[in-house]
Amino acid sequence: MKKETTQINTTVEPKVIDASGKVLGRVATEAAMHLMGKTSAKFERNVFSGLPVKIINAGALKITGKKLAEIQHTRYSGYPGGLRVIKGKETAEKKGLKELIKLAIYQMLPDNKLRRKMMVGLEITD
Repeated sequence: MKKETTQINTTVEPKVIDASGKVLGRVATEAAMHLMGKTSAKFERNVFSGLPVKIINAGALKITGKKLAEIQHTRYSGYPGGLRVIKGKETAEKKGLKELIKLAIYQMLPDNKLRRKMMVGLEITD
């Protein structure tokens, strides 16, 4: 049986989302919906049908210090005892708000083989 290859549709203009003054969750939800393809009439759950998304002004995202303290991300090295829990404040200082947006969108996408293909269509700029 031959595998079907899915590619990002490069002929379609990317959906541009302006993140200035918006809350992290609202921006991430809107981007995830377009990446999954749920905004189009031809949505199929088992086939990649999403649109590319470009997020601009990621540095002007509205996020409070309390929310940065509440956000946690985990990294696992693969070794026993290798689970690291990283705070959102630490991630924002080291990698910027672009990384927080990327991680939020990644967690909102379905956990299957199409997730990586959907993330290819994501572009975040300051």
